[in-house]
Amino acid sequence: MYYVDMPSAEEIGDLNLVRSNACVSIYLPTTPISRETEQSRINLGNLVKKAVAQLEAAGLEKKSIASLQEQFADLLADDEFWNHQANSLAILATPDSLRTYRMANKLQDIVEVSDRFHLKPLLRAITFPHAAHILALAENSVRLVEVSADLPAREIVVHNMPTDAATAGGKATNKDYSGTGHRHGSQGQNFYQARYVRKIDAALRPALLGSDLPLILATTKPLEALFRSLSVIPALADIIAGNPEHLSEAELASAARPVLDAHYAEQIKEFHRLFEQRTGQQRTTTDITDAARLATFGGIDRLLVDIDGVIDGTIDDETGEVSFAAEGDAVNYGIVDEITGRALRTGAKVMAVRKADIPGGQDLAVISRYPI
Repeated sequence: MYYVDMPSAEEIGDLNLVRSNACVSIYLPTTPISRETEQSRINLGNLVKKAVAQLEAAGLEKKSIASLQEQFADLLADDEFWNHQANSLAILATPDSLRTYRMANKLQDIVEVSDRFHLKPLLRAITFPHAAHILALAENSVRLVEVSADLPAREIVVHNMPTDAATAGGKATNKDYSGTGHRHGSQGQNFYQARYVRKIDAALRPALLGSDLPLILATTKPLEALFRSLSVIPALADIIAGNPEHLSEAELASAARPVLDAHYAEQIKEFHRLFEQRTGQQRTTTDITDAARLATFGGIDRLLVDIDGVIDGTIDDETGEVSFAAEGDAVNYGIVDEITGRALRTGAKVMAVRKADIPGGQDLAVISRYPI
């Protein structure tokens, strides 16, 4: 079982504003198999040594370094913590605090030391959270199932949800009907099914109010068409096809994975289509210096960033001017990470992806709010 505890988008925004004489950000791969976590602990110990070496080279006072080392030593010694892991671990530490986040996605080793945290890798889990609601819609039953990356899928109790088409439509139906094929009096049957779907729609609206999770339909083609024509609730284009009555919550969750993967792939394709269109309007760039200026003055509309890469340097808070650094130390920080934070604070839509998903295979790609 995965043990995942991710920050919200708002929490990431707050973390982006943290400043300290030593902000240590460490990301490393882990495993949910508890008997195999020893290598992850050894790996973390080596990464901590790298961070401490940078702090010592920068002349940080010994008291602050000792405080950081003590916190990491406590974490390394916590057997209970290491027995409950996922695929990656994020550790954000200052001399006064240490936060950990366990993630389902797989990350490479990263060590960043600066006056602020390196947060870009956390965005990947928020960009593509592998969470959704599934509406398992059949003629004889209906369920709303919540799927997440870390916990088992579960059915959500929805107030006023009808139990079946027969009860909701006020007309007896064939309980053995699978939802496929021709049946006598189909026009009249559709009338009663429409009542059923409208009642489902009315029950779902308050249940899904404020949720940003996508909705996946698990149903037959006729009921899919009816739901899309009558409901105001948007659902993903791809569905889990067939009668879902005999599928467990776990089976529905497994069937949802490829639907979500296709949804995320389409989001990236849509960025590429818009990027190509805006390029002709001089509203795109893959240049880091241009992106830094745009982020500083609120000019970024959409942003793709490489989840793995780190380019060290600094960005002027007033002008957005970039100063690149040859290698990481305790003064410089990830420039693309800082661009990401500034873009988020000015309302940009940001997605953290693999480098191969970025136009031209660059470190970032920007669609701006105005011509550059």
